[in-house]
Amino acid sequence: MSIPSNIAYGNDRTLTMTILTLGLNHKTAPVGTRERLSFGPDVIVGALRSLTEQSPAQEALILSTCNRMEVYCAMDGGGCEAALREWLGSFHGLEPQLFGQHLYYHQNRDAVRHLLRVASGLDSMVLGEPQILGQVKTAFQTANAAGSTGRMLGKLFQHTFSVAKQVRTDTAIGSSPVSVAFAAVSLARQIFSDLSQQTALLVGAGETIELAARHLHQQGIGRIIVANRTVERAHNVAQQFDGYAIALTELANHLPEADIVVSSTASPLPVLGKGTVERALKKRRYRPVFMVDIAVPRDIEPEVGDLRDVYLYTVDDLQGVVEQGMRSRQQAAEQAMEIIELHTEEFMAWVRSLDAVSLIQDYRSRAEHTRDHLVERAQRQLNAGKPAEEVVCQLAHLLTNKLLHNPSVRLRRAGREGRNELLEAANELFQLKADKAAGQ
Repeated sequence: MSIPSNIAYGNDRTLTMTILTLGLNHKTAPVGTRERLSFGPDVIVGALRSLTEQSPAQEALILSTCNRMEVYCAMDGGGCEAALREWLGSFHGLEPQLFGQHLYYHQNRDAVRHLLRVASGLDSMVLGEPQILGQVKTAFQTANAAGSTGRMLGKLFQHTFSVAKQVRTDTAIGSSPVSVAFAAVSLARQIFSDLSQQTALLVGAGETIELAARHLHQQGIGRIIVANRTVERAHNVAQQFDGYAIALTELANHLPEADIVVSSTASPLPVLGKGTVERALKKRRYRPVFMVDIAVPRDIEPEVGDLRDVYLYTVDDLQGVVEQGMRSRQQAAEQAMEIIELHTEEFMAWVRSLDAVSLIQDYRSRAEHTRDHLVERAQRQLNAGKPAEEVVCQLAHLLTNKLLHNPSVRLRRAGREGRNELLEAANELFQLKADKAAGQ
């Protein structure tokens, strides 16, 4: 992917404040390792306190989800990867050699770029998934409430939220279906423009059904019914999305209510036959039904697709939609990376500016100290009866000499030593050539 050529990269090695990321994710570590290094909600605050007290980190934030664990830190001076690894192992009671090979480490620009990619969904198991941004926001809120964030991480994460929003707005990173469940809901939206008036009947209670329920709920579905052989499992899914659960034996009774049917069970035989669907259509007065059979082997008899008022799709039908969605998201990811590169440099420019702010404050403080000292001297001379005009002229003369003495000495030395870069910098800083050209 090409990056815009007009980006001017700075030298991060000059930074006095260092930003660090140490972590692992679904691509670098198996689930067992991720579980052992995760931070539950009940220990996050204590972990943040421990991290800022027992490591060089002055600011800290911990992002811990089922697919990743990442520690973000800000500290003075150079990075300290070893200290973070040691703290991580100590906190979890693990020897670093047991997990060290699964960790990745980023510093300054790379750490900022990584966070922007994470929050924008570019580093997720499902490319472009939106849940991670909410998890990053929660991690920041927790760290902020615990008092472990300061000026650096506060600015970084607010910047991150803004960039992630821009990625969502300016690219199609989250709009194309990349899962069978998402594809099913996308097709349902094409058939029923207003899902708030529709009822969805979900058959099964596994991961795919739960994901379909989540997508339907996010799209404002009117009602959700979950049918499963074990009613308790159906209830666990249904209650998350304001739905209600029924036993699989009640399926035929509730089928006439359903405008959308999504089925994914492990049954070796179909759970919905042509006759059952025909009777349901009659009770519905032949209003159309959208049916998706995600199961292998099939849950819905193929002959159901022959019925005039049924739109039946199988997992093979949806696979083409999923593949097209993945291609679309990959293209959007390239656009997103261009946005991220630009905003990474924007943030690093702000970080570098902090050094200039400190320098300006020091320079102004010295000049003000010189001014105050000479004003006091002038005041004493006036009180002693010295003519005001003479005192003012002497004050101006002394102040000019005092302020220009050190820069003049160093510029003469730079000239003797042939340090033309310093002379050019002085010209740019004081705009001497520009003023001379303007006749000032």
